[in-house]
Amino acid sequence: MLQTDQYIINVGPQHPSTHGGLHIEAIMDGEVVKDLIVHLGYVHRSVEKIAESKTYQQFVPYAARLDYLATNLPVLGYCQAVEKLLDIEVPERAQYIRIIMAELSRIASHQIAISAGAIDLGATTGLMYGMRDRERIMDIFEMTGGQRLLSAYIRIGGVAQDIPEGFIPAVQSLVADVPAMVEEYNGLLTGNEILAARLKGVGILSAEEAIAYGVTGPNLRASGIAYDLRKADPYGIYDRFDFDIPTGSNGDSWDRWVVRIREIEESAKIIAQALQDMPEGEVKGKVPRLLKAEKDREVYHHIESSKGELGYYIVGDGSDKPYRLHIRAPSFINLMVLPSICREGTFQDIITNIATLDPILGESDR
Repeated sequence: MLQTDQYIINVGPQHPSTHGGLHIEAIMDGEVVKDLIVHLGYVHRSVEKIAESKTYQQFVPYAARLDYLATNLPVLGYCQAVEKLLDIEVPERAQYIRIIMAELSRIASHQIAISAGAIDLGATTGLMYGMRDRERIMDIFEMTGGQRLLSAYIRIGGVAQDIPEGFIPAVQSLVADVPAMVEEYNGLLTGNEILAARLKGVGILSAEEAIAYGVTGPNLRASGIAYDLRKADPYGIYDRFDFDIPTGSNGDSWDRWVVRIREIEESAKIIAQALQDMPEGEVKGKVPRLLKAEKDREVYHHIESSKGELGYYIVGDGSDKPYRLHIRAPSFINLMVLPSICREGTFQDIITNIATLDPILGESDR
């Protein structure tokens, strides 16, 4: 038999299909991937260490930069962790505004996952449709906090200020248009037989393997596990809303893709309920000017981010700064299955698997 030599193809870290500073060594035998080595750290900013030199309030903008495509979600998780640590009460109106902002961020993140994944696989028009719809959410963020991408509108104790005039009509209009958006995504992308061929049966992640690796979020639910912290361990006021948990059956790239599209619809349902039930009142609780946690007091708080379980572990030392802050970043853990789901596939499947795992390197490199 003719023997072949294995060779290495480097993908990234400067490559658009790696979705950031991600470097992959693909060990190939012809067109077949024999193994994969993932290298991280290209956007490492030491944010966990920076937290030790910042007050609890000063760290809020750093949290916004962890998942810069779903910026309100990491900020919400951090603020709730500090509130749990310091026993701070959040007013009812602020709770509803937070839910709206968090779910808008989830939709915006999934739109990027779908549209950027489309262009990764050669469907250029898919990027235009997703970015067009996402711009409406960016406009809403700009109305509240003045920033589009990195919003730090959510603050410890509530939100920075009450929602402006025009906010509710803009959100209502967006929610009303979500069914039409999803219909377009399905018609243009999921209904495309070429894209379906690139996704179906590719990068299969079994439920057992997903659990063993600690995979969470849409990637876990695509493998058939209906685990969502908004229902499994409700935080804030999520227990007041009626929504479903979309799941897949095969755990392949197709299921990971479709689950995110379906989650956009569920987020829209949550937002509609929050708009309907939101009361009047204060938007920020009674928060001391100087926040101090008792010495050796510690807390862990987790939320369902757009990428999975995002957790914050904070230890106080009696000062106005945390003694230790550790972030359980879902993208970092989800990326660990990349070698496993790529082995014995083809080189083009590597790009497909990265796109459908939807990692964000800002939280992978902490």
